[in-house]
Amino acid sequence: MTEDPALEGESGLWSGEELDLDAYLARIGYDARRDGDVAADLRTLTALHRAHVAAIPFENLDVALGRNIPLDLKSLQAKLVDRRRGGYCYEQNSLFAAVLERIGFQVAGRGARNRSRGATLPPITHALLVVTVGGEEWLADVGFGWQGPLEPVPLRDGARVDQSGWTFGITVEDEGIHVLRSLRPEGWTDLYAFSPQSLYPGDFLVMNHYSSSHPLSRFLGQVVVQRPGADVRASLLRRRLSTLHVDGTTGERSVGVPELSESLRVEFGIELDDEERAGLERVHAAGA
Repeated sequence: MTEDPALEGESGLWSGEELDLDAYLARIGYDARRDGDVAADLRTLTALHRAHVAAIPFENLDVALGRNIPLDLKSLQAKLVDRRRGGYCYEQNSLFAAVLERIGFQVAGRGARNRSRGATLPPITHALLVVTVGGEEWLADVGFGWQGPLEPVPLRDGARVDQSGWTFGITVEDEGIHVLRSLRPEGWTDLYAFSPQSLYPGDFLVMNHYSSSHPLSRFLGQVVVQRPGADVRASLLRRRLSTLHVDGTTGERSVGVPELSESLRVEFGIELDDEERAGLERVHAAGA
């Protein structure tokens, strides 16, 4: 029996052959003349990861508007690249997987359980990537919002990396569970945990369906927009706009309905059309 090469991760799994790579690089501000030609190496992976999270915000606005969230590459390019919008983890990491596959990286999906909200035991709903470079695995995640890494993190027990003053680490627990952690002024805190099992685009579709439609999903009925900046991280959750600076200082202010559209534009670079503006203002008012 002949194996399907796509299932082995050799080609085509993430539809990288359909990607307009030049348009994506322009979207994230990557200039080959300045930043170097892209290649399947760690330098490229790091540079693309950092540029992506800086340029494309994490946001659930289409979910809040009750829209379908397609994950096919054509739709992802139209939204995140051409329309210069953002997206949440399934959209962001599906697009990034296609980019990496197009360049020649070996990419695999993973599903994680969020631990950033305390002692609750939520379902596995976060999608991330593992990229193999020179025989070493790296966690790549451009879709975890304001708490996520700026750059790839080496996927080995005890790894610790500093990224512009933000420190991340990896620990391995029983059953081979990997945990991404963040060092805060009060100490280490777990962000999420995941097993070494590979996930595929179809698995992302199932997780996406839950997060975009299930009544218990935290993405329904409220505005969630975030950005993990190198100097300051920002999160708009309902009416609270929170900021966290690299020195540990924090800020918070309220964003009412009249300020919503301008805050999305100024703080996150998101431009709304009239229909989106009106719909999100209704959601924002109801979710106050």
